[in-house]
Amino acid sequence: MGASLKKTLKLIVPITLGLFLVWYSYQSTTPEEWKQILRYISNASPFWVGLSVIIGILSHISRAIRWNYMLKPLGYQPKLINNILIILAAYFTNLGIPRSGEILRATALSTYENVPFEKGFGTIVTERVIDLIMLLLIILVALALQTDIIIEFLNQKGVNLVLAVAVLAVGIIGLMVFLSLIRKAKSGFALKLKNFLKGLLDGVTSISRMKNKWAFVFHTFFIWGCYILMFWVVKFTVPETIGLGFGELLVAFVGGAFAMSTTNGGIGLYPIAVSASLTLFGISSVSGDAFGWIMWIAQTLMVVVFGAISFVLLPLLNRGK
Repeated sequence: MGASLKKTLKLIVPITLGLFLVWYSYQSTTPEEWKQILRYISNASPFWVGLSVIIGILSHISRAIRWNYMLKPLGYQPKLINNILIILAAYFTNLGIPRSGEILRATALSTYENVPFEKGFGTIVTERVIDLIMLLLIILVALALQTDIIIEFLNQKGVNLVLAVAVLAVGIIGLMVFLSLIRKAKSGFALKLKNFLKGLLDGVTSISRMKNKWAFVFHTFFIWGCYILMFWVVKFTVPETIGLGFGELLVAFVGGAFAMSTTNGGIGLYPIAVSASLTLFGISSVSGDAFGWIMWIAQTLMVVVFGAISFVLLPLLNRGK
């Protein structure tokens, strides 16, 4: 398969999947149910929706501040406003082309702040690794808080827990063996992979040597706290979800997080994943769908509006670069 075909498929497949899921969601919902969902959306409190958007913006500002903590040891300290605009523009770009935002961030940072592309991109890769670690921690917390519900759900779906644990254990052992073999690599693709993994590990462990490491840790938890909080406040827009507790919403948050990584900005899949998660706690599919769509629409509009503004402001604020 040619490189150009692979790039085309990477662009088309997530968008096509997202559109298919939007169609599937529409087809699997009765006209009466859609009327109720649209009524929930149209009656959603502007206060809670607006608060969710504001919290989302705060998370982006915090990410921009944290980014400078990673760049400073490399000898660079970009303007905070540039960091914020670059991050917003990158999220906007990711809606159209998956993972293109990371390239845009490194390129824009090089253009407007003279940070070498490879160094800027290295900090972004490290950031993604840290985000993955945070998501795994949140998954563990969700499992701990809702163990009984999740086990019951898996049993209903015919999932053998003993077998699942065994497969996980085999996977972990296999990963350890794989990493051990990679460490011994001295040539070819394995050596390139070894150097790549070493670079990632160096980037993550460099936090311990960072001058502002505790500020970095604070902003990391603040960012993910904002993600959860902007999800949590949306529960007040749908009457049936107001009574949901933190643990229950955390399960839905995790479902939505996985949906966001599967299709462009979670298009189509996000409301389905959130609704399916909420049904575990007795929430009707109509209210679950409404919750998912309100959350997705609010955050997507935020990214589109502020991302588009960022594309305009960046060159205006950096004339001559």
